[in-house]
Amino acid sequence: MQRSPSVFSPQWRLTSVGVAVAISIFAFEGIAVATAMPSAVRDLDGLAFFGWPYSAFLVMNLVGLGVAGQWCDRVGPRTPLLTGIAVFTAGLLMAGTAGHMAVFVLGRGAQGFGVGLASIAVFQLVAMVYPPDLRPKALAIISTAYVLPALVGPMISGTITAHVGWRWVFLGLVPVAVAGGLTLLPALRTAPAPGRSAENGSRRPLFALLAGVGVVMLQAGGNAVVAGRTVLAVLALGAGLLALGAGLRELLPRGATRLRRGVPSVVAVRGLLAGPFYAMESIVPLTLVTLHGFGTVASGLPLLAGALGWWAGAQAQGRITAVSRQSLLRWGLLALVVCFAGMAALSLPGAPGWPVYLLWIVGGLGMGVCVPTTGVLVLDQSAEDETGRNSSALQISDVTAAGLGTSAAGVIVGATEGGGLDFGAGMAVLGLAAAAVCAAAAVCASRTAPPAERAVAG
Repeated sequence: MQRSPSVFSPQWRLTSVGVAVAISIFAFEGIAVATAMPSAVRDLDGLAFFGWPYSAFLVMNLVGLGVAGQWCDRVGPRTPLLTGIAVFTAGLLMAGTAGHMAVFVLGRGAQGFGVGLASIAVFQLVAMVYPPDLRPKALAIISTAYVLPALVGPMISGTITAHVGWRWVFLGLVPVAVAGGLTLLPALRTAPAPGRSAENGSRRPLFALLAGVGVVMLQAGGNAVVAGRTVLAVLALGAGLLALGAGLRELLPRGATRLRRGVPSVVAVRGLLAGPFYAMESIVPLTLVTLHGFGTVASGLPLLAGALGWWAGAQAQGRITAVSRQSLLRWGLLALVVCFAGMAALSLPGAPGWPVYLLWIVGGLGMGVCVPTTGVLVLDQSAEDETGRNSSALQISDVTAAGLGTSAAGVIVGATEGGGLDFGAGMAVLGLAAAAVCAAAAVCASRTAPPAERAVAG
């Protein structure tokens, strides 16, 4: 029996290493910045604007995703990827040398924009460089590249912040980012340009910006609801819904909201699983501390368990060939349902806290299966000149849903702080809602298959 080729065979080794390095840097910065942020804002007298660096990253990340989609389809991955790494590196330098909070926020915005550009270009590079049978394993590299930063990122960032200074959490990544870009140059030189130009997408960045602003406005509206500012809440929520709806209508494939077969359903399902997962992940440590009396270290360990589960799921989906991608996606979503329903049960009075460790392994396993699988489905169903646009839509769905999910979780936590809602009851409601959304997505998993006529043509 002939052994299947590896993504680390000589012809793909440098590309695989470069992809892993680039994604690991982006993931590390996203995870580690949370540890360095308190010191940074205090040093810059910006505590009143604590949320701005996060909002700037989110909004500009969406803009970068919007720009990258059709740019990659027009010129291929080389220029967008190198530009994204350069802008990200410039953002690291701005944030690391900032003497004022405004410069720090601009640096975080540049980092978000660079990550948006580069992540779509990496996705297209995978589609162009690796043969179809290796794409699941290549996308598993991307998922795996998020695991190591999740394991060591907070510890490294905390150590650097405490002993060297928060600025080096940003500045220390500059040479690594440059090295990652250089590693990808051989593959970028040989990657073919798309066969024909994509349609004009000059408006997409504007709509991406509109969607990002919509997410921020909805979060502000939810916080206003908790604070009892009714008029402000109505205005912010209304404006946020209008902005988000208008933006996503242009950015997502036509038929995504109706779960039309093929790529539209893949993009929609990606959002339906990302929102619940990141909402629940954001409250795991707080739940263990508040309801079960765990310490700081013990309350963070489930996230480590989830990262390991994610790695295992990503590796498994890359090796399973006897099962359809739709079935894999459904299994992953059902694993998320089990995790979130279990979390809801453990929020009830008298429930133990230790099963959270096991549940979060199951949840991470589900994400490790689902995220690369949705990527493979998009690549397999996209024409050559549609890869960038469809990959962009997939990432926009993920990022937007994650922002909405964490915002919703924050609003519920805020409501419990105000005394209007019992904390355990609030977390149970959030868990059941997350489980229900993923269950609905599992029912719709079959719709991620291509339309019959396209499948026959392929």
